[in-house]
Amino acid sequence: MKIIETRGLEKTYGSNGTAVHALCGIDLSVESGEMLALIGPSGSGKSTLMAILGCLDIPTGGEYTLAGQRVDGLSGKELAAIRNEKIGFVFQQYNLLPKATILRNVELPMLYAGVSRRERRQRALELLEKVGIPDKANALPAQLSGGQRQRVAIARALANRPALLLADEPTGALDTRTGEEVLGLFHELHSQGNTVVLVTHDPGIAARAERRVELRDGLILQDHAEKTEKAA
Repeated sequence: MKIIETRGLEKTYGSNGTAVHALCGIDLSVESGEMLALIGPSGSGKSTLMAILGCLDIPTGGEYTLAGQRVDGLSGKELAAIRNEKIGFVFQQYNLLPKATILRNVELPMLYAGVSRRERRQRALELLEKVGIPDKANALPAQLSGGQRQRVAIARALANRPALLLADEPTGALDTRTGEEVLGLFHELHSQGNTVVLVTHDPGIAARAERRVELRDGLILQDHAEKTEKAA
């Protein structure tokens, strides 16, 4: 099953003489269970593409189908529901609620999804076990290391059993050893059948994914899994 399918995806900021074409016709398909890295230099369009894939932004043109559902024409409210139901996000700066316990942070997406209190707690505890920090449930984010906070962010991203896990520079704020541990966790999740898309500027991190899609000037330059040139 295709989790992601885009056709002619475009994104333009501004108009007329000030227009900036961030995406210039992206055709991309991602199968369920793939681990893919979106790589490119600053200004390549990778962050814009991730925002659209994550339903955080809407394209100017083209089509986007997520897990069999067309989403490019949905309203803001509809996109918010899709994000909560089908997408898990992991950001470079964790984005945890500083005054909420780790358990509460992981439970939050399930609260918005209407999951019962008992099930929220049980699932959150299971996820903290899964990411290797079951003893941190009652701690606050400030009491954890960077690597532990990123593990919490991953647990939170998995809370509603999303079809797609999106990670934007997930090791960017971590030291090398801790970054390797977090990457190892993503590989473990992938081996368990999760669909993972990593956004990175680091070729070393991209090389760890089974498929690497390189962007340049809003175009797909290469899809390294298919070994074909998409655009020059």
